[in-house]
Amino acid sequence: MDISMYATIWFFLWGLLWAVYFATDGFDLGIGMLLPFLGKTEDDKRAMLKSVGPLWDGNEVWLIAAGGVTFAAFPRVYAVMFSALYLPLMLILLGLIIRGVSFEFRGKVDGPGWRKLWDACLFAGSLLPALLLGVAFANIFEGVPIDAEGAFHGGIPTLLNPYGLLGGLFFVLAFLLHGSLWLSAHVEGPLRDRSARAAKLLWIVAVFAFAAFAVLSYFATPLFGNYFKHPILFLVPVLGAAAAAGVLVFMGKGRFWSAWFSNALFIICAAFFGIIGLFPDLFPSSLSPEFSINAANGSSSVLTLKIMLGVALLFVPIVIAYQAWAYRLFKDRDPAGEGY
Repeated sequence: MDISMYATIWFFLWGLLWAVYFATDGFDLGIGMLLPFLGKTEDDKRAMLKSVGPLWDGNEVWLIAAGGVTFAAFPRVYAVMFSALYLPLMLILLGLIIRGVSFEFRGKVDGPGWRKLWDACLFAGSLLPALLLGVAFANIFEGVPIDAEGAFHGGIPTLLNPYGLLGGLFFVLAFLLHGSLWLSAHVEGPLRDRSARAAKLLWIVAVFAFAAFAVLSYFATPLFGNYFKHPILFLVPVLGAAAAAGVLVFMGKGRFWSAWFSNALFIICAAFFGIIGLFPDLFPSSLSPEFSINAANGSSSVLTLKIMLGVALLFVPIVIAYQAWAYRLFKDRDPAGEGY
């Protein structure tokens, strides 16, 4: 295989890693954002945190993998991305750091003021990454004003455009829905009832937000070009729509684990809606198509891509097997909510 073939393989593996990260870490980001609203008592909050306690840091393995693949497989994209989107990406990392510290520090002192402080930090450390990841990816889909040297011609207001903000809003709503479904499947009592009611409401607004995002994508981005060129690709958004409908059906039957898995598929399909439309560009320029960084002109050498592919084929199944075991081990409900 030549470099274009390896670059294409890694383009879609790159997209898959990001999609899996959104589908895994999304629910614990959602629970962090839901903490002030669904956690009416201290026991409720402990139950919410304990439901993700053994899993949240493992979910971030996919973020590290996605970032590592960007650096190793597409080093030019990594360099330009961290230059053009420096502040949003640093704020995402700051939010994730604050969230991790909040999990560890919240239960260190038995005092209401101490817990409220770290509850606020956990909320902010969950909202910030969810919102800014959506803003960042929406701007990538739309195109970022970079020149031939990869220099960014703009500022924060450039990124906070209506399309970017709508992408951020969709990510927040999708993760809130993901978190509420996880809680509905994992906790008991009044907290479960509140979570189930929240999930039904969030399903409506999340689906509406994605529909608005998809419609605006038609006018604001070139994402639909690949779909009209190869209509079979519309099977991906159709599968996403079926998964979203499945969430509603499973919620109606009280099968919240099934609803959670359906929503995970919906999130993955929503991510691939943009990834497929983006191909072959990885970091398109809104100034000129000639300045865009794509899978071919932004990739590493053939040897690097070959070695990475071998490593990925060996270790990714191991990571998947470990995470499947961890999810199965901690899937049982625990109404006591001790700890944290």
